[in-house]
Amino acid sequence: MNEYTALFLLLVGIATLTQLWLANRHRRHVARHRAAVPAAFANDIALKDHQKAADYTIAKTRFGMGETVYEAALLLLWTIGGGLQLLDSFIGGFELNPVLSGVIVMLGVMLISSLLDLPFSLYHTFRLEERFGFNHTSSGTFMSDLFKQALLSIVIGAPLLALVLWLMEISGPYWWLYVWAVWMGFSLLMMWVYPAFIAPLFNKFQALEDDSLRIRIEQLLQRCGFSSQGILVMDGSRRSGHGNAYFTGLGQNKRIVFFDTLLKSLSPDEVEAVLAHELGHFKRKHIHKRMASLFLMSLAGLALLGWLIEQPAFFHSLGVEQASNHAGLVLFMFLSPLAGLFLSPVMSALSRKHEFEADDYAAEQTRADDLVQALVKLYRENASTLTPDPLYSAFHDSHPPAPVRIAHLNKATV
Repeated sequence: MNEYTALFLLLVGIATLTQLWLANRHRRHVARHRAAVPAAFANDIALKDHQKAADYTIAKTRFGMGETVYEAALLLLWTIGGGLQLLDSFIGGFELNPVLSGVIVMLGVMLISSLLDLPFSLYHTFRLEERFGFNHTSSGTFMSDLFKQALLSIVIGAPLLALVLWLMEISGPYWWLYVWAVWMGFSLLMMWVYPAFIAPLFNKFQALEDDSLRIRIEQLLQRCGFSSQGILVMDGSRRSGHGNAYFTGLGQNKRIVFFDTLLKSLSPDEVEAVLAHELGHFKRKHIHKRMASLFLMSLAGLALLGWLIEQPAFFHSLGVEQASNHAGLVLFMFLSPLAGLFLSPVMSALSRKHEFEADDYAAEQTRADDLVQALVKLYRENASTLTPDPLYSAFHDSHPPAPVRIAHLNKATV
């Protein structure tokens, strides 16, 4: 074992143990506060709903701990266990064009990884979500989604991977700049394409039929200076009992999407307040800021890969005998989550700051009380815990903890 392999094992061990330690803290913290509803929610959340949220959170956290160990084991099998080397040697035996061979290897890694994750997906959907009354997905819908996702990965992923590998082959030592430009262009294109062509493959989208609510929303959009290609309702209830709302698209192709489950649980005032929060992200340019930060991080990551891919020890220490562009990309994809774990508190803090700013904007455009009531209903309907462990939340939660967020909004009503 060389020093690079030892460093890799150390990083995997630290990352895995950190995730397990945080999850165990979270599980125990939620369990300790299960017996009583927090005072700020005592008038709005029944004890049985609070305890359901605690039990759901604990069950998800335990499940996640099992996934963490499983994923660490798979990472070791793919790398120093020789899995990637075995697949690469097998495909290499056909003596194909290097770009075609690389595309097949990378798609093979994705397909095998998806199959190995399938038992966890099945358990999560048909046991965990079913147990708490959230699963509405049939086995037919589940398998259809898998098939569509695999087909899209091939139809969209194969040409993209081929272009990336071709650029790496012909562009010299600064290939990573060209690949970064391609990645940016692809990401922007997908933001434009997804709502119109990909999302409808999985869900039905219909225009909002409630005329009075539609008029209120259009008036809000006009006040906020937001143009949209449509106000749509998605059949989220076909797969889950969870509710949500979101913006999708780019430029003139922006759309507002409400889950049908959300519209059933909120009043018109509350729907308007939730939409005002989402508009706050647009008005405060959070989408642009997030895209810029992701693009900068991807540039830094590709620059690092540009250096690593020239180091034979990078490949040998991770179980790959022959250096290649496609093997370098796969290994980098394996390693990225390790770095991502330790960047997550920074990214989560930035996201929570944006959520506060969007809440402030919503309180300016609608009544803060309406957003508070909408959030309380969503916490209850989605069985979201009101008592997360603070340290776990700092790593994993893109939104502020419920008591903190509600207290922030209540200040706006004073």
